Amino acid sequence: MGRGTLPQARAKLQSCYTLCKEAGYLQAWSGTDFGYGPCAFLEGRIELEPKTFADLGISPERLAAIEALGWSIPTPIQTQAIPAGLAGSDVVGIAQTGTGKTAAFMIPALERVDVGGGLQVLVLCPTRELAQQVSDDTVALSKGTSIRSEAIFGGVSYGPQLKALEQGFEVIVATPGRFIDHMQSKRVDLSRVSYLVLDEADRMLDMGFRPQIEQIFRDMPNRRQTMLFSATMPNGVHDLALRMTREALWVEATPAGTTAEGIEEVFYSVKPEKKPDLLLELVRKPGWDQVLIFTRTKAGADVLEARLQREGIDVDVMHSNKHMKHRTRALERFATGKVRVLVATDVAQRGLDVEGISHVVNYDVPLDPEDYVHRIGRTGRAGATGTAVTFVTAGDLGALKSLEHRLGRAVPRIHLPEYDYAGVPRTETRSTSTRGRKSRSAQGLGSKSASELTPDELAALLNPGA
Repeated sequence: MGRGTLPQARAKLQSCYTLCKEAGYLQAWSGTDFGYGPCAFLEGRIELEPKTFADLGISPERLAAIEALGWSIPTPIQTQAIPAGLAGSDVVGIAQTGTGKTAAFMIPALERVDVGGGLQVLVLCPTRELAQQVSDDTVALSKGTSIRSEAIFGGVSYGPQLKALEQGFEVIVATPGRFIDHMQSKRVDLSRVSYLVLDEADRMLDMGFRPQIEQIFRDMPNRRQTMLFSATMPNGVHDLALRMTREALWVEATPAGTTAEGIEEVFYSVKPEKKPDLLLELVRKPGWDQVLIFTRTKAGADVLEARLQREGIDVDVMHSNKHMKHRTRALERFATGKVRVLVATDVAQRGLDVEGISHVVNYDVPLDPEDYVHRIGRTGRAGATGTAVTFVTAGDLGALKSLEHRLGRAVPRIHLPEYDYAGVPRTETRSTSTRGRKSRSAQGLGSKSASELTPDELAALLNPGA
């Protein structure tokens, strides 16, 4: 089968699979996505062997870079998107964090770059951290070639960015705000851009970047290839995808709300004032080697960092009030193991790709269920295992209900008597709670139910003056 027809064939297979499954004709199916595992399909049998990166039609230079990164088997989103990208097709990908989508769009982009041909690949990201992460991955995937790339975002010096734009670096990974700044100053030449990527499109719209995206879109050449990736597909992102792409292949790596298989999730019931004590007890346990803690506010992150430092925990903090230099340093210290604990706000929930994070702690329940998925996706990456812990107070029960409804499952709960907001379990309450206290009834009936009362006790309760 020719490389150009593979995406269309896979799309047709997906349609057939859906129709036959609904009609009850599908005999068997295994594997998480098309391109994986054998399936018995109607009377015939289609063998879909696990693919390697070499099977996807990637150049030897890129394969060498991939091997140096230690990758062997492409993820489902990579299996679908890379051949389509190599064939020149537009792609709209619905992919959760940790599914390998950076390589899914960057490998085809780098394969089509003409070294020395000026800016040809533009990747837009919602946050500085994600832009830096994608830029770092681009450098790694460009190993062995002369392709030049640069990350452009606010909060840092203009010097390297100006150099990259003036010298026509082939790949630019940028946040919309700073990139528009360069555009308005006439420092950007978009005339040769042939490959546009919108990463985390839903997050960019949430952050109010739609006007900047529209402005960049208007100045882009009409003849280009576009890839748009988003963890969710709300109406705004769906509309954007339809307007910016042409006959795109739509692929979905995992359903919305899906978390990696290697992540163990647990909720701890806790009183608000007991959260710091519970956290300290947990992080001191064996196996809590690299811990990422999310707080809802920047002030809360700073307070928690100070508390952990007082208790002798090696910790750093990262949020938007910190200068970019400090945030980069904090991330580097955490990634290299110089600090064991990193406290962050949602600035780190997407794009932070650090190997070996053993635990993610939601110190505060995220208000948006999607944020929960992105937060805990910082652990259990690339087939590894990890644990996601969420602290739940009595005031979080409404958000908790929405979260579990979004996930489509209940998450196990742990109730520790010394921390539980609901108090100790009922069996323990009965044996201890009445000690040293007077009964609420003059006759000592307490809180017994009617079925537990003797005839004399019941008469005394119904006729208190008798």
